[in-house]
Amino acid sequence: MFKAALITLFAAATTLAVPAAAQAQEAANSKAEVASVKSGYVEAGGINYYYEIHGTGEPLLLLHGGLGTTGMFAPILPQLAANRTVIGVDLQGHGRTALGERPISLEAIGDDMATVVKALGYDKVDVLGYSFGGGVGFRLAVQHPEMVRRLALVSAGYAQDGFYPEMRAQQVQVGAAMAEFMKDTPMYKSYVAVAPKPEDFPKLLDQMGNLMRTEYDYSPDVAMLKMPVMLVFGDSDMYRPEHIVKFYQMLGGGLKDAGWMRENLSQNRLAIIPNRTHYDMFFAPELAGTVLPFLDGETAVKNWDDVVKESQ
Repeated sequence: MFKAALITLFAAATTLAVPAAAQAQEAANSKAEVASVKSGYVEAGGINYYYEIHGTGEPLLLLHGGLGTTGMFAPILPQLAANRTVIGVDLQGHGRTALGERPISLEAIGDDMATVVKALGYDKVDVLGYSFGGGVGFRLAVQHPEMVRRLALVSAGYAQDGFYPEMRAQQVQVGAAMAEFMKDTPMYKSYVAVAPKPEDFPKLLDQMGNLMRTEYDYSPDVAMLKMPVMLVFGDSDMYRPEHIVKFYQMLGGGLKDAGWMRENLSQNRLAIIPNRTHYDMFFAPELAGTVLPFLDGETAVKNWDDVVKESQ
């Protein structure tokens, strides 16, 4: 019972909480991914980041959630890479990127992503980040706005109080003490399968726990996001609806009617995907179809007059 409770707690407490079924199939799913065009390592901030590149076209930096890897996007990667160059990076301490001695910090990893992108030869990229990766993408856009063309944040808030209270209570308990009880879980097994130092798993739990115990509120930074931003959440996400709406309003959306000719329409977007939770958003087929038009800059839609004319 205690072991099951710890596993359940950790799955709910992390900013990823990969579903067991998805984790168990990660190795199989990776075989179905778009063939990797290039992979390797780039050093940034003392961390040796693993990256892999898929597809061709406009560059898209793809950032995974906590305790995940780029491979977690395997079900939707073919859609994302169909007409784009997708740059997937395993974040500090995750996947094939070693933990190192530096504390995990969204600000530091945000700077690191700027270094990685530049090292790979890109001056500007679109960014799609989920959960923990959304936090990294947010910091990249705030700290290096000249490098981000469009930003899509999936299941990622701007402040710690955006979580439901019970989630915050669980998050503060995450740490190395859970490691022994997680050794039979798909989370642990997928980690040790590719991690350069599998013995660092308890340290990773401590680091992620420390990150989640740190109070943060990026409200002042939201106004610094001048590029188009899309927020995507599940209708049953771990963030309070009030937080989601406030985030969108801070970006200038949802403040007034868009107008008959869309003259008051914000450049930013909000998407709520039905029948989705925080734990199954990253592989939802609807996710790619939701973010790609935004990332491609598609804003034109038919108006009522167009529809009437077509029917005549």
